[in-house]
Amino acid sequence: MRITPCLRQAQASAALRERVRRPALLSKLADPADLAPLFNDGDYIGWSGFTGVGYPKVVPTAIADHVEANNLQADPSTKKKFNLFVGASVGPEVEDRWARLDMIARRYPHQVGKDIAKGINAGRIEFADKHLSMFPQDLTYGYYSLRKKHGDTRKPLDWAIVEATAITEDGKIVPGASVGATPEILQSAEKIIVEVNTRIPNLEGLHDINQSFVPPYRQPYVGLIKHVKDRIGEPAISVDTDRIVAIIESDKPDNTGPNSPENNDSRAIASHLIHFLSEEVSAGRLPKNLLPLQSGIGNVANSIIGGLAEGPFEQVQVWTEVLQDTFIRFFDSGKLSFATATSIKFSPEGLLLRSQQVANSPEIIRRLGVIAMNTPLEVDIYAHANSTNALGSRMLNGLGGSADFLRNAKLSIMHTPSSRPTKTDPTGISCIVPFASHIDQTEHDLDVIVTEQGLADLRGLSPRERAPLIIEKCAHPDYKDSLREYYDRALHECMKRGAGHEPHMLRNAFKFHTNFMEHGTMKVKNWD
Repeated sequence: MRITPCLRQAQASAALRERVRRPALLSKLADPADLAPLFNDGDYIGWSGFTGVGYPKVVPTAIADHVEANNLQADPSTKKKFNLFVGASVGPEVEDRWARLDMIARRYPHQVGKDIAKGINAGRIEFADKHLSMFPQDLTYGYYSLRKKHGDTRKPLDWAIVEATAITEDGKIVPGASVGATPEILQSAEKIIVEVNTRIPNLEGLHDINQSFVPPYRQPYVGLIKHVKDRIGEPAISVDTDRIVAIIESDKPDNTGPNSPENNDSRAIASHLIHFLSEEVSAGRLPKNLLPLQSGIGNVANSIIGGLAEGPFEQVQVWTEVLQDTFIRFFDSGKLSFATATSIKFSPEGLLLRSQQVANSPEIIRRLGVIAMNTPLEVDIYAHANSTNALGSRMLNGLGGSADFLRNAKLSIMHTPSSRPTKTDPTGISCIVPFASHIDQTEHDLDVIVTEQGLADLRGLSPRERAPLIIEKCAHPDYKDSLREYYDRALHECMKRGAGHEPHMLRNAFKFHTNFMEHGTMKVKNWD
């Protein structure tokens, strides 16, 4: 039997009545302040949202208001901490506020925000990142709720709180500007709250939603998606409307924050990369319109997309996770013919939004021959990359979907500045290091490393061939001699003892990092 909380019915605006086309659901219109006390300590909660787009704002804010107004966190007997699951990151005004109030016990699989990162690194929040293609399936498998002791044990989540732009006549939910893991979160939840956002347009028709099945009933994508434009699902998410316990009207905008500005280094990286792609076309290894592109986020990614808008390639297609503002230039140039993603920060024509399980599907990425481009924290001389843990320990955001793409792409490219500033040294951090302090992408996953200094094409090279090339082409001049000396000494020592496949001096492998911790710079004086 479904249990629906007893709530005061709120008044529906004309805009909401237009958006919610199943009249029976309007009877579930509620005041978010009435919902807040229903959430219990230890509840498993899923939110919609991906990269600060399409996440619920009203109900999470009401829960935080309730906790703060009643001073619940001051007393262990009334304190509330929740297990929070979102496809990727959401706006800081909700997630960071929950973190500041110590309302998050666990968070999976990706986050962005100073306060939540602080909570993770202080040990107050349990966090584990995960490949974004795998998170939704693991949620439906029940892997994240193995220790859940309350509620409907057949449902991994107690609550789903999702943002929609409309609800259809048959009760299907039309998402906003992101899909992410929303279909699987809805599938996994015992109770559902839908925030219908009337501030943003009804985006019906923009989405391609497929149902998620567990083995042995999973359905193949082979034969269904052969091209970037292909649809395999429905334009909205099917749900059991009996599980919808409340409808909330929202008029809150997404809080995506400003894009990282381009600079000379990011433009130089873009120039090296576009030149490389042009050479691949000339050599016959890529078609004239390239292959579908995947681009990460940040100023380097923006420079690359901006450069492609002015570049020589026509009728380019994109298969990616997030489309940022720079893609508007790409569309306007007439050189981008179609794009598919799981989240957008604008609304042009010529694109399709899919779930992250499809957008990040390794099988589709490999079959379409996607060209993947992402930014790490650091890359070592053998092409192992660290995308998540500064100095090996401090979590930043999480792995995200980079490895989904880099492990399976036809061309796997990582781009980074060769150095970054510290408080006392404008080039105090080298992004090319002897040994990555944490490894997310291995040497087996990457084909190309590019910095503003140059581009290293690593395809077909052994470790001993890769190291000198990465140092020569990608390292900052302030670090080249030091890296060469490290490699030469490691090679001499390892060959001498018959261990020369991938030479390292383990006693010095992290000396760049330890020197930075002690002296504020990675510039070591010597290797002795």
